[in-house]
Amino acid sequence: MVHVKEYVRADGTKVRAHSRWAAGARREMSLLSIIALVVVGFAGTSGAGSAEGSGKEAPRPRPTAVYPVKFPGWHNPAPRPTPSVSYPIPWDRGH
Repeated sequence: MVHVKEYVRADGTKVRAHSRWAAGARREMSLLSIIALVVVGFAGTSGAGSAEGSGKEAPRPRPTAVYPVKFPGWHNPAPRPTPSVSYPIPWDRGH
């Protein structure tokens, strides 16, 4: 992109700084986007991994989850740990 600096026209109109496409860049970008759309369109219908040409349906994945989900020990939780000391422990704070 070409960057145009701020300037004043001969009639006194002030033009702000802006960017504009270089000559021929719009045509090149439109050709590139058309080519990209064609490639994406053909990639979707290429048949790689599809069962269209073989006359068979593609296999469907089978669910492997078992419901309801049960976790071991869910209804019998382990007892809460008890503190090993009942007195305050003085920590050296290094004042």
